[in-house]
Amino acid sequence: MRVLGVSGSPRPGGNTDILVHTALEVIGGEGIETDFLSLADRPIKPCMACAGCMKSDEIRCVQQDPAFEGMIDRFVAADGILLGSPVYFGSATPQIMALLDRVGYVARKHKGLLRRKVGAAVVVARRAGQNFTFAQLNYWFLIAEMIVPGSTYWNVAFGAKQGEVRDDSEGMDTVRNVAANMVWTMKQLAK
Repeated sequence: MRVLGVSGSPRPGGNTDILVHTALEVIGGEGIETDFLSLADRPIKPCMACAGCMKSDEIRCVQQDPAFEGMIDRFVAADGILLGSPVYFGSATPQIMALLDRVGYVARKHKGLLRRKVGAAVVVARRAGQNFTFAQLNYWFLIAEMIVPGSTYWNVAFGAKQGEVRDDSEGMDTVRNVAANMVWTMKQLAK
């Protein structure tokens, strides 16, 4: 089994990366293979609504974009997908939404591409906007027919400056718990 952890932050090594890595450490500690993807150095182009993916029988986005190459394969290869985003003006970053829009449209064309995979979101907020961002990422899992495990609270931690998220002990524990619940769910589904 494998979990793909995506950090949608444009800041490498920032609070979102810390949350995603924390969850992946828990997951890896349970014997699950992990794959970390940072979007900080990947300027993925947004979906152009060209519908090219809907016209093609190939599992691909037809847009020419070197930063997007291999992304669909990484999602398909994963049994679980962990998405992380900081809050930017009350929502997820444009980086992660560009990725999800494009993967999502291809998955809509090819029914079952993401169906019954396990998905979880983690969100970093400085002060507010976390609930909408958390819901936004979870809506993506739900429309892709994925299974979303819960935790002891919303999977949110607070921090502004790099590393401050570690000071939110409740948030960090919530992220560790959702990671453990992802593993449990994936193992139940594999039976």
